[in-house]
Amino acid sequence: VQLQASGGGLVQAGGSLRLTCAASGGTFSNYNMGWFRQAPGKEREFVAAISWSGGTTYYLDSVKGRFTISRDNAKNTVYLQMNSLKPEDTAVYYCAAVGNWCSGRGCYADEVIDYWGKGTQVTVSS
Repeated sequence: VQLQASGGGLVQAGGSLRLTCAASGGTFSNYNMGWFRQAPGKEREFVAAISWSGGTTYYLDSVKGRFTISRDNAKNTVYLQMNSLKPEDTAVYYCAAVGNWCSGRGCYADEVIDYWGKGTQVTVSS
């Protein structure tokens, strides 16, 4: 499975961006999907995830109420709508896929991830 993230850019604090991750080379509905981010000098962290059916979502506490993850299985695409962006949201954002055999928040640990996409840079200016 190949994952391609896009939609990053430069935005002022309080603004919005929508990230898109397009999947190819596999059956998209076989995978739970997640978004992660890595800021300069920091470790990569989990941001949000959505189950293969779209019925279950998880969020990093600091983005709850501001970010929304969604997916369109017909388009093999997962989205991350980011609103009320803050400078601390600045990072490279990555999408990832985990087999749908796995359920629960623990599925999004690095060692469980099956596929990673290349990142897209999000920069939020103050």
